[in-house]
Amino acid sequence: MSSESSPLLNYRLFSVTGELPEGEGPGAQGEESVCSVATPPEQRRRLNTFFGVVVPTVLSMFSIVVFMRIGFVIGHAGFLQALLMLAVAYIIITLTILSVCAISTNGAVQGGGAYFMISRTLGPEFGGSIGLMFYLANVCACGVYILGLVEAILDVFGKISGAPGPAGLHALPQGYWFSLLYATGLLLLCLLVCLVGAEIYSKASFLIFLVVTIVLLTILVSFFAVGPQHFSIAHQDGGNVTYSGSFTGFNESTLRGNLYEQYSRDYTTNSMMSFATVFAILFNGCTGIMAGSNMSGELRDPSVSIPKGTIIAVGYTFFIYLLLFFMVSFTCDRVLLLQDNGFFRRINVWPPFVTIGIYSTSLSASMSSLIGASRILHALAKDQLFGVLTAPAKITSKSGNPWVAVLYTWALVQVTEPPFIRVRRMCDERVSVCVCVYLTLPCRPRPTFRFFSWHTCVLGLVSCFVMMFLINAVYTSASIVLMLLLLVFIHYRAPTSSWGYISQALIFHQVRKYLLLLDVRKEHVKFWRPQILLMVANPRASCQLIKFINDLKKGGLYVLGHVEIGDLDTVPSDPIQPQYNFWLSLVDRLNVKAFVDLTLSQSVRQGAQHLLRITGLGGMKPNTLVLGFYDSCTPDDYFLQDPAFRDGLENDHFGVDNSALQAHFPPVRDREGSKALGPSAYVSLVSDALKMGKNVCLGRYFHLLEKGALFGKGQGQGQGVAIDVWPLNLLRPDSASYVDVCSLFLLQMACILNMVPSWRASRLRIFLCVESGDDGWVGKEAKLRELLGKLRIKATIKIVAWDAVAALHWHNQPRAATPGHADGEAERTLADAPTAASATHLGRVSEEYLDAVNQLVRSQALHTAVSFLYLPRPPADTAQYEKYLEQLDRVTRDLGPSLLIHGLTPVTCTEL
Repeated sequence: MSSESSPLLNYRLFSVTGELPEGEGPGAQGEESVCSVATPPEQRRRLNTFFGVVVPTVLSMFSIVVFMRIGFVIGHAGFLQALLMLAVAYIIITLTILSVCAISTNGAVQGGGAYFMISRTLGPEFGGSIGLMFYLANVCACGVYILGLVEAILDVFGKISGAPGPAGLHALPQGYWFSLLYATGLLLLCLLVCLVGAEIYSKASFLIFLVVTIVLLTILVSFFAVGPQHFSIAHQDGGNVTYSGSFTGFNESTLRGNLYEQYSRDYTTNSMMSFATVFAILFNGCTGIMAGSNMSGELRDPSVSIPKGTIIAVGYTFFIYLLLFFMVSFTCDRVLLLQDNGFFRRINVWPPFVTIGIYSTSLSASMSSLIGASRILHALAKDQLFGVLTAPAKITSKSGNPWVAVLYTWALVQVTEPPFIRVRRMCDERVSVCVCVYLTLPCRPRPTFRFFSWHTCVLGLVSCFVMMFLINAVYTSASIVLMLLLLVFIHYRAPTSSWGYISQALIFHQVRKYLLLLDVRKEHVKFWRPQILLMVANPRASCQLIKFINDLKKGGLYVLGHVEIGDLDTVPSDPIQPQYNFWLSLVDRLNVKAFVDLTLSQSVRQGAQHLLRITGLGGMKPNTLVLGFYDSCTPDDYFLQDPAFRDGLENDHFGVDNSALQAHFPPVRDREGSKALGPSAYVSLVSDALKMGKNVCLGRYFHLLEKGALFGKGQGQGQGVAIDVWPLNLLRPDSASYVDVCSLFLLQMACILNMVPSWRASRLRIFLCVESGDDGWVGKEAKLRELLGKLRIKATIKIVAWDAVAALHWHNQPRAATPGHADGEAERTLADAPTAASATHLGRVSEEYLDAVNQLVRSQALHTAVSFLYLPRPPADTAQYEKYLEQLDRVTRDLGPSLLIHGLTPVTCTEL
């Protein structure tokens, strides 16, 4: 972040190329850029509002519809329904452009148009799926406009037997392959213009705009200058069919004849028309509002040009459409409108004017769709959302023109399916409205464009949905399903982004709301789950334990805690904050679902107390502390073993590469290396956690846990692998008759691990220690089995005779003093929890007994992946802490991966 003395408006923070001038970067001043936006080079941003937005949007919205389909709409729908269609279409468009304007003024806009704006608002999942669909929409639109242009050319120059006019005028042969040939040639012309660059395209568009404007003026003049005429109209439908149409001039009876609908068969397709099909054709001529937005990478000021230019273009086209609707309804009879889509040529003062206008608008709309689609593809390729499929589209010329993306798009247009365009274009605009709904929420900075609200957003959303399904429910459903599939695909394969999209704000809003509802006073044992704080000294030696606890947590809270030794009074700034990026990158590379909480303290014990008290929020607070075992083993460096931490791999999206990660975390200590925590302080930490009501787990030998080898295909996918549970307090063998709260906690934790999908193939084994002279062991096994049934825990009970081990304990101790052999104690319920069972009497436990216990557990650990052992409470006398730790070390020595657990929380329930 900038220092407090930095200028308030430091424009270098938003550098053009993402790099600061030499000598002015973070390395020179010791500061980091707040926001480096990688915008295109300045020489590419040459277009202003008129040339970059107004002209392409107007031409795209007019396309061929303004010359070839106005009479078609009025002829079938009538003047009144045509006005209704126009009003509905422009209401939907207006609601949509309000959303587009709001999105475009919500931050800096780069290349990619609607895709860029939506992706940076909703994130890569929505942005990528919508971007690809919008790209395909423009591809299909280009195909539609090219085919429309071919239709218009053949309508004038195509061979028709008996057609009026000069003999050489209708010279072009017709047919499917000829139409494809003409379309390919026209598309090649569009390709050549787009390959040169956006500047040539803008000049060509402006020239076409002038031509179209002149043609529209001649049409308007012709309504007044041309007198009434009658026309003979011929169609070739298996034979020659001739119709008689009239241009009456302004006539009230003509208007009355055109007022109401008269749906019939379209002579070009022989399909029966309806309100939906006619509206779809009209709406298709009004949906080019994204043409200007697609040029965002070439606009000087896209946040100003896009809203201003789009609104001007929409207002202009609406006025022209409305004026032409009135003129045509007053002057042309129904037959002329229904039987000649190109009737404007017949009534114009100079018929070639209209032909030139038709060709110009169609060609311009084709170029607009081609160049707009190429910009979207280029933006998708730069964001690497679709991997190698779109990677070459990142290539640009020296002037910044994405020529490879243009070639990609040109090739796709050759095989496009035009019917897809009608519904798809509306679906993308519906999503733009949906984005605007999110922008109305108070959890994000509002855009500078103020003329919108959630009412307009929801109304536009509903309107688009209704119109989409009204036009074609099949295509609509298919496009929505495809978009959802793309969303899921990108969600699982897209790299992490730092775009600051709105989902983070929405997640924050929802999490805060549900955390408030998660009332700790309503906690119940039926819904208990482990919420774990794992203290990590150096992740280089703890990665296997971190991964194992990630499995053990199941759906609970998981926090990695670390204490940095230091005093805030002696340092100029907090040394903790810069470390979070490294720890979060560690979490990403290990692929664990964990939070990170770091603290600065003068001792590890004090820091751990801080984390136990303040980590989490509301009902999401750790209830279990996990520590690595305190021993003198030389740890392995996991960073040197895992390919995810090796040098040469790409850095993440937050600027942390492997070399930086290796340099941040210190090397593992050797055997002689000093520890930041002494043995007494370590046991004190365990005691502190128990005093604070936290469950405690100590993990040992987890660097030996090779999960891939245990559950790999070569091992029968985990068949025979066991999870062992020893619910007996091995330092108090006289408690063998009891299953207390701690023992039940062990059972629950082992059961949770066994429920994890990757551990489900393992077997859960519970060891019941008995003496051969104890006649009640059969009853104990039955009661334990009954308890497991009530707790719905599937496990195998293993009876272990430990006479020799128990004899070492009872040596020199009176048998009558043991609770397990007192009259009536053997019949006590296994679920009873005597408080004395967890007490530790260190003086009564010999080293021989501990070694014998260790040998007993090791002898049963055949194919054991993890052993769950009972962790007794630390002694009340702090002077015995080191001896307590030595005894734990003897019991667990060379056992393999082991978890010593002391549970204080009741976690099992037999009630529904």
